[in-house]
Amino acid sequence: MASPFRPRAAALTVTAALLSALLAGCGDDAKEEDLTEQRLSWEDCPAPSDEQGGGNAPSPMPDDGEWQCATMKVPRDWNKPKGDTIKLALIRVKASGDPGRRIGSLVFNFGGPGGSGVTALPSFGEDYTTLRTRYDLVSFDPRGVGRSAPVVCEDDEQLDEYFQQDATPDTAGERTSYLDETKDFNEACEEHSGRMLPHVRTTDAARDMDLMRHLLGDAKLHYFGISYGTELGGVYAHLFPRNVGRAVFDAVVDPTQTPEQGSLGQARGFQRALDNFAENCVSQAEDCPLGDSAQDVKNRIARLLRDLDAKPIPGVFPRELTQTAATNGIAQALYSKDFWQYLTEGLQQAYDGDGRVLMLLSDSLNGRNENGEYSNLAAANVAINCADDRPRYDARFVERKLPEFRAASPLFGDFLAWSMLSCTDWPVRGAADHPDVSAPGAAPILVIGNTGDPATPYEGARKMVQALGKGVGVELTYRGQGHGAYDSKNKCVQDAVNGYLLEGRTPAPGTVCS
Repeated sequence: MASPFRPRAAALTVTAALLSALLAGCGDDAKEEDLTEQRLSWEDCPAPSDEQGGGNAPSPMPDDGEWQCATMKVPRDWNKPKGDTIKLALIRVKASGDPGRRIGSLVFNFGGPGGSGVTALPSFGEDYTTLRTRYDLVSFDPRGVGRSAPVVCEDDEQLDEYFQQDATPDTAGERTSYLDETKDFNEACEEHSGRMLPHVRTTDAARDMDLMRHLLGDAKLHYFGISYGTELGGVYAHLFPRNVGRAVFDAVVDPTQTPEQGSLGQARGFQRALDNFAENCVSQAEDCPLGDSAQDVKNRIARLLRDLDAKPIPGVFPRELTQTAATNGIAQALYSKDFWQYLTEGLQQAYDGDGRVLMLLSDSLNGRNENGEYSNLAAANVAINCADDRPRYDARFVERKLPEFRAASPLFGDFLAWSMLSCTDWPVRGAADHPDVSAPGAAPILVIGNTGDPATPYEGARKMVQALGKGVGVELTYRGQGHGAYDSKNKCVQDAVNGYLLEGRTPAPGTVCS
C-alpha cells in the first residue's frame, strides 16, 4: 500500500517580503532571471504523461469551462535560489460567475503525497461547481510528482514484482527478502533521481506555492488541502502566515506525530473503518453475504489473508492475488463508503478463488492503470516521506513494536508496522520528527475531521487546530465514513466550507455535522 501516512517536515519561517530577494538576488551581481517576473502561459492541456497516470486530456466542465495548463519555474534548491530551475505543471479552470465578484484563485492539493493535482482536479471538478462561482480552480503537480521533475525509481515490470512481495514477513528468509526488495527500490530511486531527492520536502513545495500565489496575481493564498494537503497547507501557514487567505483543511494529518505514531494511528483508523464496514453489512435488511455477524465478517477476512499468505489465488492475469495485494485492495475500498460495494463483491469472489476485483483495487492504490503502467505515485510518495521524516527504523524495532500494532489492528497491524522500514536505506537525511505548522497571525483556517476516516484518523483534526495556534484553526466534526468530508456531499459540511470560502463566514468552533 502506497503509504497513506503523510510526511513530516521541518520549517524555518521565511517572511513574504524576502521572497523576491531570495529569488532575484541583490546588488549588481543579480543578472539571473527573476522568477517572480515570469508569466504563466495558459494553453490547452495535453494528455497526462505516464508519470501522471496516462489517459486522455481533460474534458470541459459541464458548462463548457475549458481546462488550461501552464508551467512555472522554481529553484531546484531553495537554498540556492539563483541556481538551477525545474518546471512545475499547473492546471486551472476559470471562475464561472460574475467577474466583479471573483475572489481570486483557489489552489487545491489532493494529497498523497505523490498524487498529481493536474489529473485530480478535472476528475473532481464538478464537486467544486459552487466554489467556482467566485474562484478560478487551480491545482498543480508538486515537485517530484507527475510532470514536475518527477522522481523515477523502478520500471513497470520491477514495480509489479515490488508490489507482489510479502510485506508482512513471518520468517527470517521472508524478512531478508523484504529488506532486500526495499533496499533495491531505494537504490533505484537514487540511481534515476538522485539530484531531486534532497529537494522534494514539504517545505520546498510550500515555498513553490507562495511563488505560485504571486504569479496567479493573488495577495493571499486561498487554499483547499485534503489529506497530505492539510500538512502542506499547515507548513505553508507556518512559513507565510501573513499570506494565508481563506483556507480549508479536510481529512487532516496529525502534525504532532512521528512516523511510528502516525503508522500506529493509521492501524487504528483502518481497523475502525473495517469495523464500520462489517457492522454496516450485517445491519442491512438483506442478509450480509460475508458473514452472520460483524465479528464473523472480520474473521473470514482474516482467514482469507492467512490463506493467501500460504497460497495466492488468480488475480489479474498473469499476476496472482497475494496477501499483500489483498490487504492493499481492502484498504483502498475503505477510503470511501462508495467503495464498500466493491469490497463486498471482491471478498465474495476471493472466497470463491477469484482475486480480480481485490487486485484491481490494489492497483488503483498503487497507481497502476489497466495497461500495466504505473504513475510515479509510489516513487514520489516514498521520496517525499523520506525527505521529510527524520526517524529511520530497523527490523528489530519493528519486531518489538508488532504486539502494539497487532493490538491496534489484527488485520492491518503487521502491514503498517513493517511499512515503517521504507526509509531505512534512503540516501537523503530526513528533515524532522514532525512538521512545524504553528502559524501565529494567520487568518482562520477551517479544519474538518471525519470520525470514520481510516487514513487520517479523526483525532488529527484537534491536534492540527492546537498546533496552528490560538485563533487560527476552527474545528468542524463530520460524523461520517471514508477519507474526507466535503466530497461526502453532506449538506452541513458543504454549507460550512462554501460559507467560509465564498463569504468569509467561519462556523462556530466545535460545530458537528452528521
